[in-house]
Amino acid sequence: MEFQKLLFDIGKALCKDEVKALAFLCADLLGRNVTTVESASDLFSRLADQAHLSSERPHLLTELLLIIQRTHLARQFNLTGQGSTTRSLVSPYRKLLYNLSEELTDADLKNVKFLLGKKLPRRFQEENVSTLEVFRQMEHMDLISDINLDLLETVIKPVCPALTEKITQFKAHYVPPISPGAQETGHPGSRTCTYEPNHVPHSHGRTFSNEMPEHPLAESSLNSSNTSVDRPNMVHGGGGHEALQRQLSALSTEESNSVCSEVRSDVTEMLPQKREMPLTTNINTILETYPMTAAKRGTCLIINNYDFSASQKGLQSRDGTMTDEGCLHKVFGWLGFEIETHRDCKGNDILSVMKKLGSRDHSQMDCVVCCILSHGEEGCVYGVDGHTVDIRELMECFNGLNCRSLVEKPKLFFIQACQGKKTQASVSVEADGPAYRLVNSDAVVAKDSIPSEADFLCGMSTVRSYISYREKKNGTWYIQSLCQNLVRMVPRGFDIVSILTKVNADVSQKTDGSGQKKQMPQPSFSLRKKVVFPIPRDPPPVLYH
Repeated sequence: MEFQKLLFDIGKALCKDEVKALAFLCADLLGRNVTTVESASDLFSRLADQAHLSSERPHLLTELLLIIQRTHLARQFNLTGQGSTTRSLVSPYRKLLYNLSEELTDADLKNVKFLLGKKLPRRFQEENVSTLEVFRQMEHMDLISDINLDLLETVIKPVCPALTEKITQFKAHYVPPISPGAQETGHPGSRTCTYEPNHVPHSHGRTFSNEMPEHPLAESSLNSSNTSVDRPNMVHGGGGHEALQRQLSALSTEESNSVCSEVRSDVTEMLPQKREMPLTTNINTILETYPMTAAKRGTCLIINNYDFSASQKGLQSRDGTMTDEGCLHKVFGWLGFEIETHRDCKGNDILSVMKKLGSRDHSQMDCVVCCILSHGEEGCVYGVDGHTVDIRELMECFNGLNCRSLVEKPKLFFIQACQGKKTQASVSVEADGPAYRLVNSDAVVAKDSIPSEADFLCGMSTVRSYISYREKKNGTWYIQSLCQNLVRMVPRGFDIVSILTKVNADVSQKTDGSGQKKQMPQPSFSLRKKVVFPIPRDPPPVLYH
């Protein structure tokens, strides 16, 4: 009763246009024509019927209020802390269309309608028809979908060129879902088992809602370290997918409802689709997620050493490192971190900066990130003065004894430990190792770089006996891959270990111009839970490459 009263009060506070916006955002969840939604209470009741909204699961309500920028209302009803570690229920496609509608002025909308011309029925040319109503009609007529935004991009570009960047970003990073949550009639992106609108099938005593995890690999536990691997894309081509779809299509509605959940486990082994977590009684296969509910995400410290001219050890300037710094600044800023950058630090300065950060109060933050870009030897990194500092000593500044406010919170270190060598003018790729060492023990040893305390992760740019490479213009292979994969995979709900596994795969495929020089990164960690960054509301940053 108390939750119903909360829904009633929130409904009263919403205006008619806001209710329409919420209904539009929930179209994929409801799986039917949302234009018939008459009020907020009607919408909430439908969501409750579909098991998307309840007192135990208020996350969708929180997300909807934040999307339409009613943060004050969410805070008023004590909903701001709800669902920050839960995957997004509203599709990125819906969010994109809503954000576009908010950016388009009345004059812009009039121009969009004019450019669409006879593609829309005449009544949608009237002034009282909103942007969302136009988008909704375009969907009904199959003019746009989550996998077909060409027409929308064409009509928006001459009206408001700045908005086309949002569409471009969406198309670059979006992976079409295969989920019961996208069962809207005529929606090209819907490829699922067919459920009746209010029917929820059961299997093995467990209830399945019309909701599946946003990303399959983010929710599956493949081994004790939660390392995930990429699966081949079998949606287009491949007889397995077509055969399974024919089997499902051949079932009657009643049969498909009863067996769909049983077939799902077979289907998901072959398809990169959304799915429920595997049914299991082994509690060790279920990993928790670190909370991301604090007032601030945390501090991202970047130590970037470029100029080693005063080192007296023949260490060369690290051309390309400013590109790495810029990408790290963009990506972690997008993830909600407060960026703090220190350049050209001496050995003692690096340790001093770390100790100061560790001595701060992090109680209102979720985690901490430290990125060190420098030359290095085994187990240590160089200051620009040529003095070394032990990586273990740097990380101990944040352990449970030295930084109580970070206890049980993830502490993430990403170290591009470079070792200098003579500049080769004819080669644009240079090894971060001394010329006389080539590939022998020239990188920081990852196994010696992580303390025994819990909740640490140390991402190293290379394993022992391999050189860490840096391109003079494009930055290091490791940091660039890290940034690119954070941008690609965070919006899809992947945890940090899975992301670093993809970094391993990408960097291991790189080679220099001769085809002889390779690199293999290695993460080491004492994490006890998954580190999953909340999906940012802003579009992903555009990186240099």
